[in-house]
Amino acid sequence: MPTYDYKCNACDHRFELFQSMSEGVKKKCPECGKLKLERLIGTGSALIFKGSGFYETDYRSKDYAKAKEADSKAAMDSTKSNDSKAKKSDEAKPKKSEKTESKPKAKSTSDA
Repeated sequence: MPTYDYKCNACDHRFELFQSMSEGVKKKCPECGKLKLERLIGTGSALIFKGSGFYETDYRSKDYAKAKEADSKAAMDSTKSNDSKAKKSDEAKPKKSEKTESKPKAKSTSDA
């Protein structure tokens, strides 16, 4: 239920009234009793939900979602092509041979 601002044009009394949207506009001033009340245009209030599940991105347009999906697909395709290029370059390189058996070192003989 919203809060409405009222002003009496007879006595300049201002007040806020918490009432249902379906209720009619009040006409009688509670201060002076004259039928000179006027409902004022308020600034309204906006709700900002914070926390998990309440993000600005949850309410974006469908076009934005489509563009985001297309961007992510393009990024995935470029990653895949880079991976395949890397594999091809690895295949082109000559493979190093297995460890070759090393020759045993010559024993030094020293007479003591």
